[in-house]
Amino acid sequence: MIKLYDTGIYLDNNKIISQDDIKYKEYNQDDLKKNTISYKILEKHNKSGNMQKLNIIFDALASHDITYVGIIQTAKASGLEKFDIPYVLTNCHNSLCAVGGTINEDDHLFGLSAAKKYGGIYVPAHLAVIHQYMREVYAGCGKMILGSDSHTRYGALGTLAIGEGGPELVKQLLKRTYDIEYPEVVCVYLTGEPPYGTGPQDVALEIIKATFANGYVKNKIMEFTGDGVDKLSVEYRMGIDVMTTETTCLSSVWKTDDKVKQYLTVHNRENDYKELTVANTAYYDGCVYVDLSKIKPNIALPFHHSNVYSIKEFKENAHDIIEIIDKKGKEQLGGSIDFTLKDKLTPNGFLCSQAVIAGCAGGMFENITYAADILKGKNIGNDAFSLSVYPSSQPVMYELTKNNTINTLMLAGATIRSAFCGPCFGAGDVPSNKGLSIRHTTRNFPNREGSRPADNQYASVALMDARSIAATAANKGILTAANEIDVKYSETKYSYNSEIYKNRIYNGWQKENRDESLIYGPNIADWPDMPALGDDMLIKVVSVIKDPVTTTDELIPSGETSSYRSNPLKLAEFTLSRKDKDYVQNAKNVKQINQDRIEGTINDEILKIFNVLKKELNYNIEDLKNIQISSAIYAIKPGDGSAREQAASCQRVLGAGANIAQAYATKRYRSNLINWGMIPFIYNGGYELGKNDWIFIKGIKQAIKNGQKQVDAYIINNDNINKVIFNLESFTNTEREIILSGSLINYYRNK
Repeated sequence: MIKLYDTGIYLDNNKIISQDDIKYKEYNQDDLKKNTISYKILEKHNKSGNMQKLNIIFDALASHDITYVGIIQTAKASGLEKFDIPYVLTNCHNSLCAVGGTINEDDHLFGLSAAKKYGGIYVPAHLAVIHQYMREVYAGCGKMILGSDSHTRYGALGTLAIGEGGPELVKQLLKRTYDIEYPEVVCVYLTGEPPYGTGPQDVALEIIKATFANGYVKNKIMEFTGDGVDKLSVEYRMGIDVMTTETTCLSSVWKTDDKVKQYLTVHNRENDYKELTVANTAYYDGCVYVDLSKIKPNIALPFHHSNVYSIKEFKENAHDIIEIIDKKGKEQLGGSIDFTLKDKLTPNGFLCSQAVIAGCAGGMFENITYAADILKGKNIGNDAFSLSVYPSSQPVMYELTKNNTINTLMLAGATIRSAFCGPCFGAGDVPSNKGLSIRHTTRNFPNREGSRPADNQYASVALMDARSIAATAANKGILTAANEIDVKYSETKYSYNSEIYKNRIYNGWQKENRDESLIYGPNIADWPDMPALGDDMLIKVVSVIKDPVTTTDELIPSGETSSYRSNPLKLAEFTLSRKDKDYVQNAKNVKQINQDRIEGTINDEILKIFNVLKKELNYNIEDLKNIQISSAIYAIKPGDGSAREQAASCQRVLGAGANIAQAYATKRYRSNLINWGMIPFIYNGGYELGKNDWIFIKGIKQAIKNGQKQVDAYIINNDNINKVIFNLESFTNTEREIILSGSLINYYRNK
């Protein structure tokens, strides 16, 4: 089904050749890397003149209403005058304006005023989810797009798109570059054709299962090619592509063909088409070989999208699999919740509580028409089970209405919603306590459905394809794979009506009006001051997280906090609320200790630490004037999931100066730490770090300046001191200056 190659491969005339093949020993791999689609796109956008050290300028930027206020506020504080690059501000996350009083709509009004002042493109609430709009209007062959959302993926249209934290967009707005080492490129070779009932989510989940845990494509580009691509519609490709985020890859891109040309032509953008293909022999750093013909309808069970079983396998072994899932679930929920799926087993089968088809992954035209084909003439029943369908944009909704698809779904008992990302992050369709929601959305992390375990409310999500969700709905909520039913799909053609956008979207690109005033609601607040890095560093570990992977949802919750993301201080109160209820107060205590030091007061705890440092390291109390006292979390592998910068900035607002980890789950989380002036230490030593341990690092400022790869760290527990090594992965020159300045905002102010 899926094979991962242990070494790099050559792709020669669409055939995979092992790099060890004797016939290719004379080939220069570095030269053949230039024949990949990725290389050509990166070369076009690189401004450094050195393809090993990329300085990228993107063609367009995109943000939604959870992120754009903070981005614009940061850019404004850093000297923003106008948007010199097309910047799309969508309103698809905080669309439910009843949440938090007026503050969501206040953010929208701020966004509109910013588009007028600086020259942006403003997409009003309910009109389109961010990624569908970018597909319809901006993505094109050979382009690069940067978005402040982790699922910024438009590879099926030949666009290298990257999801990052907001500060990386700030850099682009301020005419700076996106700086990375040239990434490894992995070939994803698709062959065969998906069997009846297998949808794009099924293929995506299988790829995630094969590549997530082992990090096979982590921070790499996935380049899709092979004869199997030709068998897939463009929307089918998009459904796979958007989920590549969950492999932890950097980006993805696909070869393009006449189907892509037709898609762009339908959207009035035929000039954005260009054939992208691997014409000559190319070298890839690895290969994911996917036989589409062997992929069956899948289900990703709680609480991770790599936790994948075929629906058939799950149904045949439900009791045994549920034992495994229940055990893992209890561990991920911290043991305080008695999580179980056993209560879903009934004499008729495995009963789901709720179903949702939504967002950039599920809400596309084809997924919804196929779901309607399955449900035609049937109904979902009048018991607790429900089905919600969210078309991904108003143009998609318009066409579904015009061809009676919406009528079919409504007659079957589905409720039709507007374009909204809420079900993907816990702000829409929250199931009942202990409920299980099956969703064609992007993630099934704990609490992504909106439950609150802290209040003894918990539910869970399983990911499935829209086709199998519809089959389950037709069976009144009893888990059913799409290949278990017989239906003839209508293959309805899509036509795009651009008038919907023309009549409603504010397009201010290159029409900036600097006399326009930004409109601030009462919840919108500036970033607090953040100090520059001290000569030395004293860190208190205020939280230890021993989970194998920590998601950004666990660092800062998604749904219930989204309305406060324009107010750094209010939002920070939610930091680690799902993992460590004491974190906020403990971090504040350390921040106050540092403030007292600045004002000339050294408390007893620091005096005790000083006495240890004086005895062991001859540390002078006068040097405390130049020290940075801050908090830190220690986690095994933090940062999986969302690109949201708040996972880092909230820690910084509370006085954090570092993260300590064995590894960082994604580049984007590590970038967020750096951009908010926090050092991403790597620690794999023998001493077991504990909560309330103090860590002293002498000469940290000079170490960062000098580009040192490691520093001596002294762990102090009571009167004991242990010397260990903290590693510092490579920083760019700009990243070093940002850390030294204390934040990206400070860095630009200093400039």
